[in-house]
Amino acid sequence: MDHVALPREYPDENCPIARSLEIVGERWTLLIVRDAFYGVRRFSDFHNHLGIPKAVLSERLTFLVSEGVLTKTAAEYELTAKGKQLWPMVWSMIAWGTEHLLDRPTRTYRHAECGGAIGADRRCAGCDRVPDVAELIAHPPRRPHDPNRDDPVSRALRRPHRMLEPI
Repeated sequence: MDHVALPREYPDENCPIARSLEIVGERWTLLIVRDAFYGVRRFSDFHNHLGIPKAVLSERLTFLVSEGVLTKTAAEYELTAKGKQLWPMVWSMIAWGTEHLLDRPTRTYRHAECGGAIGADRRCAGCDRVPDVAELIAHPPRRPHDPNRDDPVSRALRRPHRMLEPI
């Protein structure tokens, strides 16, 4: 099967999906954003956890900073307010992938305030609110961890972890 490279920009498109894909539509980009929500901040941690080539990671991080999705300090990257607005889309992909593509337990999320489970609609079963991403605790899947994944981020994510808090 031949793969045709898609353009990064769609200047003639007046479509919010096409324009959003200019920012987050390339391979690896949403995984970088997902890891930033989990609290990954350092280049080396993104690299080790994702297995992404360093040159590609550097280009993606630089691009996400230039687009205002991430901010960079001396040694760390962090989601901006604009970047945090991607959470509903990231959550929708998590929920869709869990329902349609995976056949084993996956990470679950609970509301830190009341402990309620978060449903596919992002609503808390305990208080019936849609909590902000910073109010969520990610819980590891209920299965043994992958012994081949022993990087610091994978080890940290084997325990419950509040979203956005640095790993």
